[in-house]
Amino acid sequence: MRAARVLVVAAVLATLVAAPLARADGDPASDWLLTQPTFVPSDDGVPPAYGAQLRATVAAAKARGYRIRVALIGTQYDLGSVYSLWRQPNQYALFLGKELYFVYTGRLLVVFPNGLATSVGGKAAPASQQAVVARIAPPGARPAALASAATRAVVRLAADAGVVIAAAPLSGRTKPVPSSNNRDRVTIAAVALLVVAAIAVVLLIRRRRRVSA
Repeated sequence: MRAARVLVVAAVLATLVAAPLARADGDPASDWLLTQPTFVPSDDGVPPAYGAQLRATVAAAKARGYRIRVALIGTQYDLGSVYSLWRQPNQYALFLGKELYFVYTGRLLVVFPNGLATSVGGKAAPASQQAVVARIAPPGARPAALASAATRAVVRLAADAGVVIAAAPLSGRTKPVPSSNNRDRVTIAAVALLVVAAIAVVLLIRRRRRVSA
């Protein structure tokens, strides 16, 4: 009975460990942008007002005939299994465009702390569009600055295509949202508990075998 209980505990711990790791698998932005125009990771601490401003600006551009999808990549964790593309906005813009190709082949904007990049259908965007984003200073690590840079880029890219829109006004909470920066520690702790449980199971089985012998 004791061994069975330990096995149950180990199974529960395995489930807890698998949940956060599953989220890190694949490319989160490509999954999200299949159906949504913007990817604003909840764990990055982007203030709600800045996320809403970006979404409203993208919607305003679409209403005027300018379609674009936007991904904010504030941390390496936002890239899931393609973390090797961290701090490589140009390469990631091409990769993300190819991931979305069978559903969306239009304009794409990605914003990293160290710069912005754009692509169209998984290929390099026209030189004029690349020049537009190149003139926007890298936003740095602040979540609000990341979203603001994306909003400015959408307005300027639309203007480059002959569509004049204004950035939507900020409305709502402008302070950062607490992010789950301790998620890695929680995962490590869960793995450690799982290992301990597995060792306990092995020891109990060996003990029972000695007793039965």
